[in-house]
Amino acid sequence: MNSRTNDQNWDAATWTADTWPIATCLHGFAPVDKQGTALHDAAPEVWDDMFAQIEDVGFTLAEMADSHIRPADLSPSRRDELLSIAASHGVGVPSVHLQRRSVIQPGHEDENLAYAHATIDGAAAWGMQVFSTGLHQPFSDAQRRALWFWTAKGPQDPDNADVWNHAVKSIRELGKHASDVGLPLALEMYEDTYLGTAESAVRFVEAVGLDNVGLNPDVANLIRLHRPVENWRDVFAATLPYANYLHVKNYSRDEAGDGSWATSVPTNMEDGLINYRQVFREAMDAGFRGIIMTEQYGGDSLGVCATNQGYIRGLLPKAPLPVA
Repeated sequence: MNSRTNDQNWDAATWTADTWPIATCLHGFAPVDKQGTALHDAAPEVWDDMFAQIEDVGFTLAEMADSHIRPADLSPSRRDELLSIAASHGVGVPSVHLQRRSVIQPGHEDENLAYAHATIDGAAAWGMQVFSTGLHQPFSDAQRRALWFWTAKGPQDPDNADVWNHAVKSIRELGKHASDVGLPLALEMYEDTYLGTAESAVRFVEAVGLDNVGLNPDVANLIRLHRPVENWRDVFAATLPYANYLHVKNYSRDEAGDGSWATSVPTNMEDGLINYRQVFREAMDAGFRGIIMTEQYGGDSLGVCATNQGYIRGLLPKAPLPVA
């Protein structure tokens, strides 16, 4: 049993607004319940309830972030159990997002690299379509205390050529592994990492130099920061030609003209700062033919993602697009 048994058609040459693969995140579900049991270790009825809720709001796909369930660490029998439960609700699991396990996290480089390799193998065994990761590290204490983690200072990749080269080498190694098992590797943009600006993200992915390694230009990660940021239009223009997977969400943003203050709060995709009507037109023109994953922090995350799915489908092409 794997997610390719779902009815989703993975031939991008046939995708239309009605069939384009759009997934939800799992942010609306607690990684650990009130009794201290991790979702990874939860009973089948807990997983059944989760996928029933996902089905109820109209999703047929869900990204498996390792913050919630770790494909690298789930036994084959438990994997098959989870995928069977998901399939009973018409939900496939097309991608894994490995987060906050940077291959250059000080003191954890080798451990995190090995875990990423194991997650790639897990993604292949699960029948997934995408392996997504990045260079962001675990939250700082200040981020854990903050109402919104992006308002506090987190770890920062150093301005150090040796560390940058090590990051490129490690991601290239993972990219080759992903290619060997038939998966694209998507690198998520995230502040204060080597993937934190348009220029640095493009430079990094070009240095990796593998056809299956691209960007996940989650530009909303950047426009939510309470400090001066790049213009979202410029970031998308530079990065969309490299995109092979796409996390989407939006924030309302306000800032002082002199750059002395800025603020942001989560909102739905239609109402936020980023104009996704423009983004999707530019993405399609740039050749993007990948999975779109809806994401939301705060409130009814799953409900907002469902609203956003309807909005996205209204922006996607009505007829199939050519695939290069």
